[in-house]
Amino acid sequence: MQKLGKYFGTDGFRGNANENLTADHAYKVGRFLGWYYGELKRRSGDDTPARIVIGKDTRRSSYMFEYSLVGGLTASGADAYLLHVTTTPSVAYISRVDSFDCGIMISASHNPYHDNGIKLINGNGEKMEDSVIELVEAYLDGRLEAFGEKFTEIPFATGAKIGRSVDYISGRNRYVGYLISLGMYSFRGMRIGLDCANGSSWNIAKAVFDALGAETHVINAEPNGTNINNNAGSTHIEVLQKYVVENGLDAGFAYDGDADRCLCVDDKGGIITGDHILYIYGRYMKERGRLINNTVVTTVMSNFGLYKAFDEIGVEYAKTAVGDKYVYEYMKEHDCCLGGEQSGHIIFSKYASTGDGILTSLKMMQVIMSRGKKLSELAAPLVVYPQVLENVRVKDKSAAQADPEVQAAVKAAAEALGDTGRILVRESGTEPLVRVMVEAENEDICHKYVDSVVDIIKKKGHTI
Repeated sequence: MQKLGKYFGTDGFRGNANENLTADHAYKVGRFLGWYYGELKRRSGDDTPARIVIGKDTRRSSYMFEYSLVGGLTASGADAYLLHVTTTPSVAYISRVDSFDCGIMISASHNPYHDNGIKLINGNGEKMEDSVIELVEAYLDGRLEAFGEKFTEIPFATGAKIGRSVDYISGRNRYVGYLISLGMYSFRGMRIGLDCANGSSWNIAKAVFDALGAETHVINAEPNGTNINNNAGSTHIEVLQKYVVENGLDAGFAYDGDADRCLCVDDKGGIITGDHILYIYGRYMKERGRLINNTVVTTVMSNFGLYKAFDEIGVEYAKTAVGDKYVYEYMKEHDCCLGGEQSGHIIFSKYASTGDGILTSLKMMQVIMSRGKKLSELAAPLVVYPQVLENVRVKDKSAAQADPEVQAAVKAAAEALGDTGRILVRESGTEPLVRVMVEAENEDICHKYVDSVVDIIKKKGHTI
């Protein structure tokens, strides 16, 4: 499991643009990566410059961070290849297939426009290794130790060794071609809605669906730098629900700011969550004898209804910590082909090394076309259990969880629920909170067992 660093969390270096994530930070990240990958090459006897590919989303600040990164990379002697506005999964794909030393995506995903982030991707198209992240952080703090030496500063490139930037729009176009190539069926006759969240997918998603023959209706594809995720995309799915119903569409797909997630809307306007996607595609793969190890990888936050539905069709499942990084690590280690999160972060390991929203929507279309059924029919066997979640603010998260009386209350709730529901108590990774969550057949039962645990936490004096 990844350690949370001073700057980088589980999904990159994220913060409010030019407040806790500044242009200077971006420049220094570029300086380090350009020097580090160049030095790795030199030490292996390769005198060619490091090659690093960069993509960005549509936030106003993304341009600033792009040029800051390019300034740092080229100053350290690396060549920077610019995909311009593109999706996170496209950077992962191009990093891998075009043998780049690493990739950088400038995005804060589903966050508001005033936030931004720097995501680092290795040459295999996966999230960057902790060991490299730790070196980046050390350099940002002026305490770098690498290759057995201590550095107060890393050298600048000079003369012909100074790097250059390269317009690499062809890389993005090739990614679009790759997505189209995965379309096993024509979408002719299908009326499809796409919500691009005024983000990275705005100039990619429609081209893919059009090429595969769909009648494509697009909303929120007019980015202006400040409207990304603003009442749009997968975090505001109600907008697409209304659009699908009003226009009588067959299905709708909503992406987030950097298009690594997708949630769907069925023909009746119902929400198809990440859990539904895992069920629909997992079942489809099992029926075709293609579900490797007969296992779908989920996180602990997947709905109890998903596990009940998998039990009924004989599909096994694994549960990881929350975060697509942990899902992917489990999939890689145990050779699984399908995994993801309730939020719509779905990984199809045969086709991608990261969540890919557009790919997810194509896979849903594949099942619809192959089975000849509506999305609402495909999702129907999964009955979502009501869920009640209470966040309890506490003085000490570990002490509250470890309290024997609290543990006894959790155990009693779990035994009472048996196989009709579940209780989950976990610490927040970012706030002084203990989260108590119960899923059961009805909300009254949920509230009963959430209260039974929360009351003990309060009674024992753990709350603030």
